[in-house]
Amino acid sequence: MIERLLPADVSCAATRAETVPDGTLFPEEEALVAKSVAKRRNDFATARACARRAMAGLGLPPVAVLHGHRGRPLWPEGVVGSLTHCEGYRAAALARAKGVLSLGIDAEPHAPLPTGVRELVTLPAERARIGPPAPEGRGEIHWDRVLFSAKESVFKTWYPVTGIELDFVQADLTFHRTGGRSGNDGTPQGDTAAEGTFAARLLLTDPALPTTLHGQWRIEDGIVATAVLVRPDWREDEGA
Repeated sequence: MIERLLPADVSCAATRAETVPDGTLFPEEEALVAKSVAKRRNDFATARACARRAMAGLGLPPVAVLHGHRGRPLWPEGVVGSLTHCEGYRAAALARAKGVLSLGIDAEPHAPLPTGVRELVTLPAERARIGPPAPEGRGEIHWDRVLFSAKESVFKTWYPVTGIELDFVQADLTFHRTGGRSGNDGTPQGDTAAEGTFAARLLLTDPALPTTLHGQWRIEDGIVATAVLVRPDWREDEGA
């Protein structure tokens, strides 16, 4: 699923497995989760199993993926990437730094955000654009969850380049739907996935990145996935 959102020079790997065999982790990784609860260990291990498959897709040997501030994955020199995990889906996306400046991916269950979270992670203008929360069980798009996931992808793209934490209300997102069969009310129909693009106007800017980041989103089999990618030559694309 995540591979549909990124170009061919990005190596992607994903799984819906909740666990991986013992021995999957390197000793250095085991040390990071030695005292963690089972869910945390499983999330950590399955995501790193995906990372190793993505490394292989770039022709790289498997190495330990440790983490820095706030859990940011630490990749081998010359590689950029992102990990994500949620119930029922884990994924990794890696690319050579010579072709990709930064990228971010995120996956979430396609369900409404918990009560109170919507107001914390959205701007008033965003809430006006996406409308009220959609009820569960009617096949409608939960735009609040799509927006949340997209902001996670934006932040994962932003932080490795700037070293500055970005708050949820420091990016203003707009969405465009490009695919997926719909009924008269615009809701997804049948097994056809809904998908589209989004633009994130950054309210906190840094000269190392564009002031607007662009990404893609997709809903499939109960999962929302989003991705953002910035090329090293983004200034040329903007006509700078």
